[in-house]
Amino acid sequence: MSGKTVASPCGDLSVIYLAGGCFWGLEKVFSVIRGVADTECGYANGNDRIIPDYMTVCSGRFGYCEAVRVCYDSKIIALERLLDVFFMVIDPTLLNRQGNDRGIQYRTGIYWADEHAGMVISAYVEKEREKYKEFHTEAGPLENFFPAEDYHQDYLEKNPQGYCHISRSEIEEIRRMF
Repeated sequence: MSGKTVASPCGDLSVIYLAGGCFWGLEKVFSVIRGVADTECGYANGNDRIIPDYMTVCSGRFGYCEAVRVCYDSKIIALERLLDVFFMVIDPTLLNRQGNDRGIQYRTGIYWADEHAGMVISAYVEKEREKYKEFHTEAGPLENFFPAEDYHQDYLEKNPQGYCHISRSEIEEIRRMF
């Protein structure tokens, strides 16, 4: 996103990009939160000379991670609240893995597209980092994001029994919170 002004894919809404292992569960979790208008699975912060697809990302050779774009109404839900949920469903002490998923593409990260979000996220992550002896969740500006293939979008909606490191009971608990 290198300093260029780019129209937000979320229109007038706020946007954050989250990587938390397999993107199917993360997308499902954030889709049940009141104030989240849209979610989209994709590939973030890799070599932008390579347009990623699932197999390219799984190779681990081009630095992409599975991520979810979250478009939200900041008048309904605060960014800090979304970060609370994010840290409820990931383990920031794990390097390049969550649940049974392993590899650089499954690293955890929080990426922003504007300076204000960057300040909020940086302050939040510093407080979170103090809670752990090891901490492997990245936080930084979004470099790039490419939507994943259609079959990845709303995957757990279409395949309710699909694998995810985030349990159905955790997703339901978060739904009830909002």
